[in-house]
Amino acid sequence: MARFDEGYFYNPTKGNLTLDGTLEEMMNYMLEKPDINYEIVVGCDSSSDEEPHFPAAIVILRKGAGGRFFLKKITYSKERKFYNFRQRILEETLLSCELALVLKEMLEKKRTVWPKNLKWKFINIHADVGERGSTKEMIKEVTGLIRGSGFIPIIKPFSFAASAISDRYT
Repeated sequence: MARFDEGYFYNPTKGNLTLDGTLEEMMNYMLEKPDINYEIVVGCDSSSDEEPHFPAAIVILRKGAGGRFFLKKITYSKERKFYNFRQRILEETLLSCELALVLKEMLEKKRTVWPKNLKWKFINIHADVGERGSTKEMIKEVTGLIRGSGFIPIIKPFSFAASAISDRYT
């Protein structure tokens, strides 16, 4: 959890926020239109360097009416290297699962103090794998890891949190 409760998540509208600040902003966003259903999505991507950074995204969607995202770049010390895409994809998936587990725990605690009329569904994890390209052999492995963590996996071309939002910040 230390990776996500230290430092800041970036939001283009609100700037840098702590994890608690991110959750508060998510609640404020839902309170703007409390009658809409919301979905929370997590995804991660990585740069293709030997020493990549991993932008992990939290996305809150207003079903049919847009959304907001919060992004945190995870970096490792120079001793930790990723020599192939398989290692990077697995690390992306592990980081997404870790972030989703942290969020789930924190949101369950907040559910008791947040307004009862907020309707949100928890959590899909968007993985940067798909039926086309070099990651197709990893689909079962990655989706199994996500399911084993208790979440619903979404793959390309529908995994926009990983393949579009996080990718934009790699």
